Amino acid sequence: MRKGLLTILILFLSVVLIACGSEGDSKWGELQEEGELVVGTSGTLFPTSYYPEGSDELTGYDVEIMREVAKRLDLELSFEEYGVDGLFSSIESGRVDMVINDMEITNSRQENYTFSEPYKYSYSTMIVREDDLSGIESLEDIEGKKHGGGATTVFAQIAEHFGAEIKSYGNVANDIYLRDVANGRTDLVINDYYLQSLALKALPEIEVQLHPDLQFHPTNSGIVMPGDADELKEKVDEVLNEMREDGTLTELSKEFFGGQDASKEPEKEVEEIEGLDL
Repeated sequence: MRKGLLTILILFLSVVLIACGSEGDSKWGELQEEGELVVGTSGTLFPTSYYPEGSDELTGYDVEIMREVAKRLDLELSFEEYGVDGLFSSIESGRVDMVINDMEITNSRQENYTFSEPYKYSYSTMIVREDDLSGIESLEDIEGKKHGGGATTVFAQIAEHFGAEIKSYGNVANDIYLRDVANGRTDLVINDYYLQSLALKALPEIEVQLHPDLQFHPTNSGIVMPGDADELKEKVDEVLNEMREDGTLTELSKEFFGGQDASKEPEKEVEEIEGLDL
């Protein structure tokens, strides 16, 4: 009798251990079973996730990285588009499996989500009016100014840290942000150096510029996954490392960032922001 109970107990514990062992890998197993990867992105962020003029084909640095990752993981790929402020909630709700949209890896975000290794390194800059730099000579001068951008972004957190008022938008294209600075509805837009420099190049008629003296907050961007997707992260990181070693990341970066390699850390000296809790 005791031997029979012991056997049942051992079998029960084995089942529990198997279940616990597979729980952390459930996302990767789910994707393998379904054979499809659903990824959230904005579709309005040039040059990482956007539609070229006259085209209905989504492309960009992030988009093409994701296509290559899915291909190497042997998964079909589809994109779902959301405003920047809705991308994290799309993971939480299960509407998407991952998000890629130049998402900075921060300590607070890592408490709730799993990030891949960085596929992009950069730093933050600031778009201001051409004629007077929006009255901004230092980061401290942001206080009381109006900052345009998504309310949940790191860039908005930086602006708030220095006392700016945040004007948030829906899923709008870059020209809306820039025109609002030019016409005085807002005073500045803090964002990624590569994205802002190329946006200005694409829209030279708008009377704004990058602030010539302010380069700050070194950044790195990763693919966002659910918080318990440890094995999925391992698989994605393996692919990204392969793409780094075989030159794919460099090739894609130069294609979309005007010949610049954003897959490597910049050599430029960039100011760290003290007291900013991300």
